[in-house]
Amino acid sequence: MSKDYGCSKEGFYGEYGGVFVPPPLVPVLERVAVAFEQYKNDPEFIEEYNYYMKDYVGKPSPLFYAKNMTQDLGGAKIYLKREDLNHTGAHKINNTIGQIMLAKRMGAKRVIAETGAGQHGVATATVAAQFGLECVIYMGELDTIKQNLNVFRMELLGATVITVKDGDRDLKAAVDAALMDLVVNHETTFYLLGSAVGPYPYPAMVHHFQSIISKELKVQMQEKERRDPDYLIACVGGGSNAIGFFSKYIGNEQVQLIGVEPAGLGMETGEHAAPITGAKPGIIHGFKCYVMQDDEGNPAHCYSIASGLDYPGVGPEHSYMHDVGLAKYVAVTDFEALDAFRYLSKTEGIVPAIESAHALAYAMKLAPTLSADKIIVVNLSGRGDKDVGTILESEKLAFELKDKYDREHQ
Repeated sequence: MSKDYGCSKEGFYGEYGGVFVPPPLVPVLERVAVAFEQYKNDPEFIEEYNYYMKDYVGKPSPLFYAKNMTQDLGGAKIYLKREDLNHTGAHKINNTIGQIMLAKRMGAKRVIAETGAGQHGVATATVAAQFGLECVIYMGELDTIKQNLNVFRMELLGATVITVKDGDRDLKAAVDAALMDLVVNHETTFYLLGSAVGPYPYPAMVHHFQSIISKELKVQMQEKERRDPDYLIACVGGGSNAIGFFSKYIGNEQVQLIGVEPAGLGMETGEHAAPITGAKPGIIHGFKCYVMQDDEGNPAHCYSIASGLDYPGVGPEHSYMHDVGLAKYVAVTDFEALDAFRYLSKTEGIVPAIESAHALAYAMKLAPTLSADKIIVVNLSGRGDKDVGTILESEKLAFELKDKYDREHQ
């Protein structure tokens, strides 16, 4: 690992990250950064966090040998890191527990969050109920339709879900709305950001709390195989599950880290959400990263069948890791992800989140090209309960959009 790897005091990973926000938000973020640095290594804070991880979330999440998948595909041995078995059904709870504990210590009366697939919104509503704080969740209108089950779950948990009808009515629009709320209500409100994006200290904070995934994996791999894996594969939207999964292996030259972005209808169509694969650096939501941009340099329209990956930017740490070769980033289409969604369900009896299915799809292509002594671990970042009600409709829409594009470009 490069000696200068990591987050600078100004919040940069190389040229990426930083704090590009309106002046009123600067002291708000500075307060969060100071509190995070104060508590992250505090023994009492760590003890409380570990208590909730074990007795409330159900950690550690299992490392499962996908025997049927391995035998069917041939080649490398495949393991699944079962973050889908966490309380609330995804990796998001690892981060929301840590941030809600911080919010309480900072005296916040209210937490807000953005959500796309709804899993971060559910996790935020869950911890707000547990810790007794008011909770408001911003969600793009299109995502509320696709993920109506998660909307109900958030409301059941006591959260107020605000439907955002601006812009593309997606995850970016939800983040825009949440940031505006923070500007107005920062004296009483903690913004519980769900991915490894945003201005400093959020990318570093999310990495810290999600690193529990790779801490567990290091122990579990030694127990099962007495060695590290050869490949780690995770889906990447903003990048929280991937950065936590990669964390303790970054710089290990024996382990290939692979982030899988959503290629949507195909990179050539422009209907994708794969900024590292198909865009250039820019600024979005207060930080610098690879970001899809229009001709004026503003964040551009993006698309993915997976609401949780439908974001035009990506975490600054992932942007840096791509540039310096610490990880490899690839893209998988809607159609490949849909195939993987069905494949794992029928082969192993595990229904994955459509986001996680992107990582599975790449593993399905990679495994047969490798020898049987190689080991792949896929981070199964969430379960697919939230997707089964809308997957057929989403699949139909994806095929219709692709047919429309093909006709227009014949």
